[in-house]
Amino acid sequence: MKKIAVCFTKPGAGILEKINEGCVKNGIEAPDCYVCMDSDDFPKSFKKTGKKIGEWTREVFQTSNALIFIGATGIAVRAISGLPKDKLGDCPVIVIDDNGQFVIPLLSGHAGGANKLAVILSELLGAIPVITTSTDVNDSFSVDTFAVENRLTIANRDGIKRVSVKAIENKKVTLSIKNYPPKEKVDVAVSDDTDAECSLLLKPKKYTVGLGMKKDKDKKAVLDFFLKTLENIGIETSEVYAICTIDLKEDEEAITDLRDRFRIPVLSFDKEILNKVQGNFEASDFVKNTVGVDNVCERAAVAGAGPMAELVLKKQAHNGMTIAIARRNSPGIGF
Repeated sequence: MKKIAVCFTKPGAGILEKINEGCVKNGIEAPDCYVCMDSDDFPKSFKKTGKKIGEWTREVFQTSNALIFIGATGIAVRAISGLPKDKLGDCPVIVIDDNGQFVIPLLSGHAGGANKLAVILSELLGAIPVITTSTDVNDSFSVDTFAVENRLTIANRDGIKRVSVKAIENKKVTLSIKNYPPKEKVDVAVSDDTDAECSLLLKPKKYTVGLGMKKDKDKKAVLDFFLKTLENIGIETSEVYAICTIDLKEDEEAITDLRDRFRIPVLSFDKEILNKVQGNFEASDFVKNTVGVDNVCERAAVAGAGPMAELVLKKQAHNGMTIAIARRNSPGIGF
């Protein structure tokens, strides 16, 4: 997920510089830094927003971004006013004061990872993370965090509150995995589908998408190809466990754009691993001579799906792009 930070004062710019230094030192991707002030007294690597903060925020408030405001909480609240729509898909928003004393996740603490990012930023700054989500402050089980960390789709979001209330009240929270169906009602069921009674159903993400493409392929073209392919076979982006490719392509902008936009991790494999993947794949001498393996998308999709994987969509090629989709079938997959 791309981190975008904005400051409004010279001390705020100093906080951003400290964050960047900490990121570089710890091998973490530093945020893109912007300033929203009249003065030109800020680091040369920073960019100006060029517009009022509310207008700028509307443009960058996207699922693929995490927004970091260095300044007053009130500024951030007004800037994002009217933008939050969905707790499971909203852009993570964090506020840090000008002195770097407190790091406050405002929005998407669990699903978007704002709480986790706030803790990381706090460690870089030597600051105090101000976490306000009930399950965290009560040191209780967070079912939406559990779903995100285990790559599970939340089928009925209304169940999050019911499970969280029990956890906060220190009551037992029961969970059933699909291979061990419950004999009575449980709080959380992890299954593709179930007839058993449960408060919250979490579905394993069943598909891996293998991608291959020419170098520096336009990210809009890849996005359209990706979405159109999923639509044609009736798969939602929420059902995709991972985007899979060869290691030579993992940093392609088109790949990282899909990763950040849909919060789907990228699994990359070197040519030695891909050449060992078993299956009946459509071979290409051109691809073999270029990257050292005769097929990237099919082999990568199957490799990412794991044991007993089934190739449900063989290689589709279009304008310098290839795509294939595999289904994950291993027992207990997704948990």
